Amino acid sequence: MVEFGLASVPSDAPGDDRLSRYRNVLETLPPAFTTVWLDDHLQFGDREVMEGWTFLTYLAALFPRFKFGHLVLCQSFRNPALLAKMAATLQHLTGGRYILGIGAGWHEDEYSGYGYDYPSGGTRVEQLAEAIEVIRALWTDSPATYHGKHYRIDGARCEPRPDPPPPIMVGTNGPKALRVAARLADWWNWDASWELVYRKPYEILRSHCEEIGRPFEEITLTAGLYVWFPDDVSTFEKTFEHPAYPGQTFDVIGPTPEDAIAEIRHLISVGVAHFQPAFQNMATLRRFVDEVLPAV
Repeated sequence: MVEFGLASVPSDAPGDDRLSRYRNVLETLPPAFTTVWLDDHLQFGDREVMEGWTFLTYLAALFPRFKFGHLVLCQSFRNPALLAKMAATLQHLTGGRYILGIGAGWHEDEYSGYGYDYPSGGTRVEQLAEAIEVIRALWTDSPATYHGKHYRIDGARCEPRPDPPPPIMVGTNGPKALRVAARLADWWNWDASWELVYRKPYEILRSHCEEIGRPFEEITLTAGLYVWFPDDVSTFEKTFEHPAYPGQTFDVIGPTPEDAIAEIRHLISVGVAHFQPAFQNMATLRRFVDEVLPAV
């Protein structure tokens, strides 16, 4: 069954602040939306940024009908043993409604601004793999011991252990991190569209699974969508620089609901089971609900 999860609330959502905007949108989402996703950043220029873990846990308590996850946690920001304990606690308190999305980290400005070391990309990928191994050890062994190159625990206990454990979703398009996902992830996430953005890392992930003998179908595939249905289709631009992420361009799904339906159907045909759309504005979100969801 294909499911959808809201990746962010449009900036023109009704409300005086971010919390009220989330309230107003989440209260009206149809049942096809089963999850809510938050990012994990500490700063982006001078814009207002909520700390991702705190905001997610607050929303999870307010809206018990949704599962919640991060797109994605930066593994560098939290000791992985502590993160395992935090996730286990949230999984217990929410009755199993947490998905642990995690990545290697990339935004150097917030590392330096908050006093974190910013090692090479290869080192961050090594740390990502060890972080996942530490988390799984704490969720399955009591006591748990792990000695890695970057992280270690000795006789650590995580009680109550999560039952069931949260799925671990790795968000990446990098070949080295995709190797980590092939070995350790329950879910995988990257952005659509298929041809321009998703296909290459998808094929790399499949090849890594084949190399290690893991059935590719064991990994739940997810795809982020940035959706825009402008009133005047001549104004549509295929790529879009999001104001929240200066310098980054997103592949935009549109300009019509029919285009979004075709893209989603194709991604479903290659195995994508969960979509995390973000919307240019509330008008696009409403048309997506009214015209796209019934078709897919």
